[in-house]
Amino acid sequence: MARKKAYIEEQVIEKAMNLFWINGYESTSVRMLENEMGINQFSIYASFGSKQGVFKESIKCYKGKLRELVNDMEASHGKAAIKAYFYAFNNFAKQNIGQGGCLINNTFSELGTNAPEEVMTEMMAFVNELKAVFQKKLRDDDATSSNDHLAKQASFLLVAIQGMVVASKVMANSEIENFVEMTFSSL
Repeated sequence: MARKKAYIEEQVIEKAMNLFWINGYESTSVRMLENEMGINQFSIYASFGSKQGVFKESIKCYKGKLRELVNDMEASHGKAAIKAYFYAFNNFAKQNIGQGGCLINNTFSELGTNAPEEVMTEMMAFVNELKAVFQKKLRDDDATSSNDHLAKQASFLLVAIQGMVVASKVMANSEIENFVEMTFSSL
């Protein structure tokens, strides 16, 4: 007879997500995960297959936390919706982990193309969705530009938000606000 789990998977994954967010993938050991998640190595491997499996679930958990911000942007109109997303995302990152930036951005910086394929798939799904929403919101304000032009603007905004996230780790909020304002004045 199989043993019943003595933990709630969503709760232990959130703890793991925070640990990865603070330390990165490579610097987070299975021992650290055991201590933070409050479960032993056997349970980690039985439930998630590997450290990589825990990380993949952590990325999914993180994406779920960002869902509300994306939904708010989708429910609003035009460039103003994207700008509000920039501010909301900056607040989200600072409120949740202090100066931790963005788990997805941190992972891209740490692992680049060496990220495990299933983790990269999760991260790119979020990036591609965000780009599509940016493009749709840009279209709200600009019915005449080509799809190619709007795609380039959406890509620019993706790079801008990545830069903002990195800068937010060390810059004052007033400087981040200036960055956001200049980003949107250039569109």
